[in-house]
Amino acid sequence: MGAHAMSVLGLSAAEESVYRHFLRNPRTSPRDIHVVLRSDAAEAGRAVERLRELRLLQGDDEHTWAAEPDTAVPRLAEDRLETLHREMRHLTHTRAIVDSLHRERPGPAEQGAPAPGIERLEDLRLVRSRIDDLSFFAHFEVLSAEPYEALTKENIEHARPLDLRCLRRGVRIRNLVRAVALRDTLTLGYLRELTAHGAQIRVADEFSELMLIYDRHTALVPIDPADTSRGALCARETALVGNIITLFERLWESARDFRSLVDAPDRQAPGLSDIQLRVLRRMCAVSKDETGAREVGVSLRTYRRHIADLLQLLDAENRAQAALLARDRGWI
Repeated sequence: MGAHAMSVLGLSAAEESVYRHFLRNPRTSPRDIHVVLRSDAAEAGRAVERLRELRLLQGDDEHTWAAEPDTAVPRLAEDRLETLHREMRHLTHTRAIVDSLHRERPGPAEQGAPAPGIERLEDLRLVRSRIDDLSFFAHFEVLSAEPYEALTKENIEHARPLDLRCLRRGVRIRNLVRAVALRDTLTLGYLRELTAHGAQIRVADEFSELMLIYDRHTALVPIDPADTSRGALCARETALVGNIITLFERLWESARDFRSLVDAPDRQAPGLSDIQLRVLRRMCAVSKDETGAREVGVSLRTYRRHIADLLQLLDAENRAQAALLARDRGWI
C-alpha cells in the first residue's frame, strides 16, 4: 500500500499520520503532535478533532491512544460505503437535472423545428454517442427491434461491452431480430452469447421497424426508415414513447423464442466437419495438444490448425472462450 493508504477510507494524509502516530505512541499527549510530525499546528489540531469524532482516537488531552485497527478500519469502510452508495443513488436520478438544463435553452424559432420532447440527430456519430450514453445509464430495461440481416465484427465489438455491462447490472434486455440474421455464423454466435448472459431474444420472419427504447422513457427511431444514414429522432415525449412501446410489444408477441429455434435437438453445429467436431471435443477435454492430436488420430500440426480454424469460426480470443461459446451454442 502507498504512504497514504487510508485515503480510500476518507482520511486525509494529515489524519492518517496522526492516527499512525498514536498507534506507535499510545497514551501520549496530542498537544505537541505537530512538532513531532513536522506539520502545521492548526492542521494537526483539526486532524485530532476529526479523528476523535470518528472514534479513531480515544482518551483526553493528556493521554490519547488510537482505536484498534481491527475494529476501526471495518467501521470506516462501512461508513464510506454507505456514503458512496448514497451518492450513487443521487447520481442515478439525473433526469431532473437534465430537464432543468433543457429549460435553459431558447425555444425553437426556425420553421419545421422538432416538436417538444423530440430531438433530431442527423450526425451518425452523434446518434452512436447517444446510443452509447443511453445504454450506459440504463436503469432497468432496454428494448430493441433491429431488422438487420447480419452484424459485422465491428458492430459486435462495439456493442458487446455495453450489452454485457447492462446485463451484469441487472438491466433486462429484450431484443427482436429477423430470422435471416440467424444464418450468419458471427451474428448467431453473438446472440447466443447475449442469451447466455440473460438477454431475452425473439425472432420474427419479417419486420422493418427499427427502434431502441430505454427505461420506457426514451426512444430512438430513424428519421427515414428507408435510409437510416439520415439520422435518428430521440423521443422523450410520454405519449409518443408509449406508442413506440406498443408497436414493439405487438411485434414481440408475434415473434418466436430464439432458444427454441437454435437449440432444437436436431440442430447440428453449422459448417463443422466430423474431424472439426472431434478436435473441438478433445480441445475441451484434454490439456495437452499432443494428447488431443493422438486421440483424434492426426498430426500435432494438423490438430493445431483445426483449433485455429475453430477459434476464428467461434470469434473467440482463446481456447477457454471458444469452449464456452461452443457449449452455449450446443455444439458439444
